[in-house]
Amino acid sequence: MILTRREILERSMFAAAAAAAAQAPRWACALDGPRAGPNEALRVAVAGVKGRGKEHINSYLRMKDVEIAALVDVDPRVAVDSLKLVEQRSGKAPAFHKDLRRALEDKSIDAVSIATTDHTHALLSVWAMQAGKHVYVEKPVTHNIFEGRKMVEAARKYKRVCQAGHQCRSSRGLKEAMTALHEGKLGRVLIARGLCYKRRGSIGKKADSPAPEGVDYDLWLGPAPARPFNPNRFHYNWHWFWDYGASDMTAQGVHQMDIARWGLNKKELARRVACVGGRFGYEDDGEVPNTQVAWYDYGDCELVFETRGLDTPPHMDARIGVIFHCEKGYVVNPTYTSATFFDADGKKIQSYGGGDGDHFRNFVDAVRGGSPAGLACDIEEGHLSASLCHMAQISWRLGEKKPMTGDAPFGDLKSANEAFLRMRSHLAAEKVDPQTTPLRVGPVLSFDPKTERFAGNDAANRDLIMRREYRKPFVVPDEV
Repeated sequence: MILTRREILERSMFAAAAAAAAQAPRWACALDGPRAGPNEALRVAVAGVKGRGKEHINSYLRMKDVEIAALVDVDPRVAVDSLKLVEQRSGKAPAFHKDLRRALEDKSIDAVSIATTDHTHALLSVWAMQAGKHVYVEKPVTHNIFEGRKMVEAARKYKRVCQAGHQCRSSRGLKEAMTALHEGKLGRVLIARGLCYKRRGSIGKKADSPAPEGVDYDLWLGPAPARPFNPNRFHYNWHWFWDYGASDMTAQGVHQMDIARWGLNKKELARRVACVGGRFGYEDDGEVPNTQVAWYDYGDCELVFETRGLDTPPHMDARIGVIFHCEKGYVVNPTYTSATFFDADGKKIQSYGGGDGDHFRNFVDAVRGGSPAGLACDIEEGHLSASLCHMAQISWRLGEKKPMTGDAPFGDLKSANEAFLRMRSHLAAEKVDPQTTPLRVGPVLSFDPKTERFAGNDAANRDLIMRREYRKPFVVPDEV
């Protein structure tokens, strides 16, 4: 069955009429309200059905106590196959909307599962919680630091369950490894080193053009500044533009950032941050850096994060993972679900792994149980991990171009300079000449974890960096 645009529109209109006719209040609209019966399905709307959104759909379709009530996407072309899949697997045709606000008008929908572009995550989540819906939102949960705290405030104010999409938090193997790390199996953790060595090719250069037929481009832009449509700023490649994303540190690396902070057992943001790097190896439309070293100071430990977008060999057997340097050895986390402990001589002590858990099931169980207490990754955890990435990018964006030939762009910070020297060697191997290629060197910025503001630095706190200038009506408000 192939749905035409007219059929999709008619389905959306039918769903809106059905929602208006619904009379009975839904059980999941209040944590402190009545509970559901064991056979009552949780009705979910999935927003953003290209790419990661398909995993949301398939995960919910495997659950007998969940019904996918609606799909939402600004591009109806990418929704056709998903609409057909849901109807075939569940026996029920979901509604379709381009605008999430139409789905939020349906009082029978209990939860919203968000897999849209990064720059709309916070706005859609706040709208959903204000409408009484529970939320599962993909990583990174925010586009800037301001948004994360607003999402936390909305979840608490409206008593909503809000799960951040860091599925590693549901991995049995990683949970066991983190328990061992926190219990001091290797003594105190000194440095957590996050690695995002993921090849990203050039996106080339493309001219502006009309938006594809049927796409609601104004909705797609949402909070971002108005500008002509460009195919390089649309499906997936939007990650490499500041208006919508914030580099691979947030596209992929935020998973590893979250694991690193988890291992350090830190429930707040760092006291200091600095970042160096650039966009190396090609010239294209992309704006964000593809290669960086970021350093964070937690007082009693450090976090170093390395992002590399050109071909690179693994470091200590990890490419996309985390290494914990401890007093009595080290831990290598090379995958989403495993970790191995080594003593100071490099002898393997113990490995953890086996099963990656079910992050979506964890979310559904928390909603049905009426409490966020059982969440594997509450929204505040997602906010902190995303904000660490944003902190580094603020340092980088405030930086100055300097020669790459210096050996200590981080001053006396030995762990960060060591990572930089390896990064420079990597770039040279990829034909990026350190003698002629400048490096952007960001300042060391002090940060107050309690106020979540930079200390004594107006440039770092200015609105266009700490928060965006929202395009009305797509505004994340000061008061949620």
